[in-house]
Formats: sequence, C-alpha cells, structure tokens
Amino acid sequence: MQRSAYQSAVLNLRNALVLCQRLKNSLRPEDAHDFSKELETYAAAIPPAAHAAAQREKGENFDKAKLDSVTAFIERYENISSMAYILAVPSAEGPQWRSVGETLVESVGTGEIHAIVKAYAQLGDAYHGGDQRTFNQASALLREWFSKEQPNATKRTSFEFLFNHVDPFTNSMVLYVLAFLLACGSWLGWSRPLNRTAFYLLLLSLAVHTFGLVSRMYLQERPPVTNLYSSAIFIGWGAVIVALILERIFRDGIGAACAGAIGFITLIIAHHLAGSGDTLEMLQAVLDTNIWLATHVVAITTGYSAMFLAGMLAIIYIVRGVFTRSLKKETADSLSRMTYGVVCFATLFSFVGTVLGGIWADQSWGRFWGWDPKENGAVLIVLWCAIVLHARWGGFIRPRGLMIMAIFGNVVTSFSWFGVNMLGVGLHSYGFMQKAFPWLVGFIISQLALMAVAAMPLERWRSFRTSTDAPDGKDKLKFIPPGLVEVTPE
Repeated sequence: MQRSAYQSAVLNLRNALVLCQRLKNSLRPEDAHDFSKELETYAAAIPPAAHAAAQREKGENFDKAKLDSVTAFIERYENISSMAYILAVPSAEGPQWRSVGETLVESVGTGEIHAIVKAYAQLGDAYHGGDQRTFNQASALLREWFSKEQPNATKRTSFEFLFNHVDPFTNSMVLYVLAFLLACGSWLGWSRPLNRTAFYLLLLSLAVHTFGLVSRMYLQERPPVTNLYSSAIFIGWGAVIVALILERIFRDGIGAACAGAIGFITLIIAHHLAGSGDTLEMLQAVLDTNIWLATHVVAITTGYSAMFLAGMLAIIYIVRGVFTRSLKKETADSLSRMTYGVVCFATLFSFVGTVLGGIWADQSWGRFWGWDPKENGAVLIVLWCAIVLHARWGGFIRPRGLMIMAIFGNVVTSFSWFGVNMLGVGLHSYGFMQKAFPWLVGFIISQLALMAVAAMPLERWRSFRTSTDAPDGKDKLKFIPPGLVEVTPE
C-alpha cells in the first residue's frame, strides 16, 4: 500500500525518535547520573553474587538478595545492549566490535569491567558535570589505549578526519564545472589552448575524485560501490575516465565537455543522496560479500557510466546541431563514432554485470533469476543496448537515429538505477528514497523533450543551414551529415 505524505512524515519522525533513543543509550543508560559509581557498585556485587550462585547450584543456603542485585544490573545492561546503535568496544577475540551493554553483561563471567567502558563512563560523567579537566583526562586515556591496542582503528579515524577536512568530492565538483566551461568555450574560439587547459584541469579533477573514491574504499575496507551514494560517485568516476580517453583520441573538446558535465552531475546526485546521513554505513548481510561487490556491482555500474556517457554525447550532438552553428561535418562524424563505440562498451559491461548478478543471486537466494524489479531494470539496459546496436547494424537508423536512441538510453538507465528503488519492493530495495521521485520524472521529461527536438526537420537545425542573409532571403542547408535525409533548397 502506498503511503500518503502525512503517513510518510509520521514514519520518518518515528524513525528519527528511535534513532535518538538508540544513540542516547549506546554508551550509557539514559537515566544514569553517576555511571562510574554505578559500575563500581556493579563490579563489587559480582563476586558475592557468583558465590551465592555456586551455593545455589550445590543446594546450600545462599543470599538471594546478592543474586537479585546483579540480576537487576544484567537486565538493565541487556536493555541498553538491545537499543545500542554504536558498537564502541573492540573485541579482543576478533575484528567485530561490541556494544557497551553487551560488554557489561559479559563482565559477569570475567568479574572485571572493560577499561574502555570505564573510560566512557568517566567521559560521560565529566561532560554532564561540566568537569573539563576530568573530561580531558578521560579523552587522553581513550586515545592512548586505542593507539596501543587498536592502531589500525586509530589510523583510520585520523584518516577519516583528514578525508572529511579535504572534502574531495566538493572540490572535484568545482573543478569539473570549470573544465566544462573551458571545453564549451573552446568551440567558440582559442580551441587549442582552451582544450588543453580543460583536459589538464580534468586530470586534476579526476585525481581528486580518485582520492575520494580510494579513501572510501580504505575506510570501509570494501570495493567502491556499496550503496546508492557510492554508486553515483563511481558512475561519475568511470564516465569521466572514458570521456577523457575519447578526448585524448579525438581532441575536439567534446570528451572534455562530457567529462566535466557528467562528473559534476553525478557528484551533485551523490551530494543529495548523502543528505545529512552516514555514507560509510554498514552493509546489509546479503551485500556483505566483497568478491561480488568487486565484480557484479562494479561491472553493472560501469555499464551505467557508459550509457550515461553515450547519452551525453548524443545531447551535445542535438544541442549543437539544433541551437548553434558549431556542428561541423567532422564534429558530427566524431560524435557518431564515439556514441557507437560507447554503446558497444555499455552493452558488454551491462551484460556481464547482469550475468554475474544472477550468479550472486543463485548463491544468496537460491535462484538465478526471479523477475525482481532491479533485475528487470538491469535486463532492460542490456535489451536496449542490443536494440540500438541491431538497429545500427541493420541500417534502420543513421547518426541522428542513433543519437535519439542513445538519449532514450538515459531514460532506461535512470529508471534502472533509481526508479526501481523508489518502488520500495523486491529484494534489491536497499536505497528506497521517495524524495527523488519528482527529480527522476523531471529528468525523464527533459530527455523525451530532447528526443522530440532531435526529430524536428533538418530545415530547423541551425547547423545545417546558412544565415538568412542569402541572396534569395531563404535559409539553405549548409551540409548534410552522413545518413541524414537530404532536403533540396527551393
């Protein structure tokens, strides 16, 4: 059943309140006023309670009050263990961390309370009491302990602080915009110096983008794509690399413009996907498989990157041809070849990624294919790529038709990437987000509008006619790109 806006708002409020309660009970019980003293009382009560429990096992008389006192503590700490959102205590037995409540419950068996739990208690008491000196001492103790016992965690924490301070993706966005403007300016004049400047600026942007991507992989110890946010980061990164390769081959500013535009747009999408939440989130159990994240997910998102790049090349072809006089014959030929090559590239990776996803599904869910919405979205991309290529090979479409179909590829890919997640159903609905629906609809409408513009008669394409200053006062076709229907001037 679809929720109304009011119901969705109530649900979001409920989730926020639950998260708040979980955070408040992660490091200490919410109602604890002097948690350090409470832990001392708990530690002192454990040995007598253990002795009383042993007497009860032997059938001897025992002090029930001593057992009840520890039982009350255990129930209290089990409650905060079930509510805890933060796993703040490292385990000596493995890489998994535990909650404060779980550690306190386990203290019954050892008779000792973990030193880090005591430090957290001192830290919280000092904060609530406004005792700056004790707070600093507890903080120093925590830093010293983690540096000695958990050096990797300390290094990662320091690196994450540096990563957040550098903010590589925001800086990349700025550089991508500048490179895009320079590449577009090269079509108006000073083409060689502006193209070269845009290309090297894009290399710098890509380096910063790559630093951010690799940093996330280091911090998470995961492949590059783990959620919708990271998929936007990776799709933009992959598309920029392919576009720069095209620019290196053709050197006409088109690849540079595509790289700047796609890099900026995908990072903007990632920024809005992040919101104010944690983008380095823990994975759901079914996704916690690095080998498949590094193969299926990377392959399928590489296919997304290529499809969006093909669509961007087609948009440049249409916009320059219809609205400007800058689409020369050589440029049209280059765009046609680039779009065709990128669609071939997208077909390969989309198909391989879909097959790998089926193998993963067979291992995780016991079936290769289940007509899940996300699976249907993936196969739609493969089918559309196949349709485009067969139409091209069979002579059913020429350059302009190829561009129109490549733009529709943006619609298919955006639906597969975001649309199926908005349905909120299926085994792949990990990134449900309702707020993006209007943006998706707007994007699809814009692509359909571009397709309609591209279908206009050639007489209306500015690049294919001369100025109205002709002796007879009528526009005439300047050139006909290969494959377009010729129009004989009157």
